[in-house]
Amino acid sequence: MALLDIEAVRGQIRALDFVRGTPAEHAIWREDDADSRANLAIEGMALEPDEEALFDMLRDEAVPPTLATQIILKLLGHPDADPALAITPLEQAC
Repeated sequence: MALLDIEAVRGQIRALDFVRGTPAEHAIWREDDADSRANLAIEGMALEPDEEALFDMLRDEAVPPTLATQIILKLLGHPDADPALAITPLEQAC
């Protein structure tokens, strides 16, 4: 992943119109996220510091997992990303 301005992405996320998770959902998402990160580390694919910061911010903002996936796809400029999602791809942000 290219250099990532977490606060710029946070600003774009806060401008999106979406329903944040409830405290109970948020707790489950954090637990699932921790499990996923542990599995990645076991497989030798631990996240880079900027990736860790991105996922931490997504959880801090209570972004639902399906939207978080779309945000990441958009950041990476992936062809399956939602073109209407108001997130600037990394290549354009640099």
